[in-house]
Amino acid sequence: MKTRKLGSGGLEVSAIGLGCMGMSSGYGPAADKQEMIALIRTAVERGVTFFDTAEVYGPFANEELVGEALGPVRGDVVIATKFGWKIVNGAVAGLDSRPEHIKQVADESLKRLRVGAIDLFYQHRVDPDVPIEEVAGAVNDLIAAGKVKHFGLSEAGANTIRRAHAVQPVAAVQSEYSLWTRDVEQNGVLATCEELGIGFVPWGPLGAGFLTGKINTDTKFEGNDFRNTSPRFTPEAREANLALVDLLKRIAERKEATPAQIALAWLLAKKAWIIPIPGTRKLERLDENLGAANVDLSTEEMLEIEAATSKITVHGARLPEAILALSNR
Repeated sequence: MKTRKLGSGGLEVSAIGLGCMGMSSGYGPAADKQEMIALIRTAVERGVTFFDTAEVYGPFANEELVGEALGPVRGDVVIATKFGWKIVNGAVAGLDSRPEHIKQVADESLKRLRVGAIDLFYQHRVDPDVPIEEVAGAVNDLIAAGKVKHFGLSEAGANTIRRAHAVQPVAAVQSEYSLWTRDVEQNGVLATCEELGIGFVPWGPLGAGFLTGKINTDTKFEGNDFRNTSPRFTPEAREANLALVDLLKRIAERKEATPAQIALAWLLAKKAWIIPIPGTRKLERLDENLGAANVDLSTEEMLEIEAATSKITVHGARLPEAILALSNR
């Protein structure tokens, strides 16, 4: 597996990481823990060194899963986790990025992850009640204490990234980014990362599975699958958005690849400091996703994709309005 660098602080990871959220939450009931431990360890054997989790996934269960799975190879991998939510009795009760809360979360995450230091600690969503300078300062304190190695931001706006970076260098910014979610190209986030030397980590690089070509208008999701409440996954939106999948299928056939691999290869070809973190619960999907690192898209093919996608209108907001309101602040 090829590697890439996140930021200018020497953080180097596999070109494709593994998003672990879906193993515990977001896509219906949690998967079998032992099967997911085996999957994570197989990912390590395949060369993956970058694993993404958060306290809110579960809550807490996903950090515990990742911590147990990666315990035997702790020195060989990078684990990213996140803070910023107020969790009461196992349920999210708003945002909380007060410095004292950040430090409390760090201590608890360290225990669940079974590590001496958190490799990459993201603010999960920007808290409008806490100046970002105070957030960055709190993480700076944690770095000085040896509890955190690198600072990250998730779904933050360009100005917030600049302000945070001025206090504590930001190694990585994580936001949704894929062929059907390209906000970061227009809102200045990608440009700011490039200017400041910050790595970028796209979550949802396969459009919550839609860009794999495995989902159609008849696909049913589990009752607590977030896609049941996503405007982009209504039957009408799905039908309209299949035009994008058709494009991926055409290119995939020509490249002897899969639509998922083309979607990931497109991200890898955009910038050398972009590291997507597709998630999965299945070994065959893991191998398929990692195979994207061997799919090279030429300049001409990238231009072809750009020209074709410019004629396709993506239908439906990427997230429900209440969640979307927490982004790009």
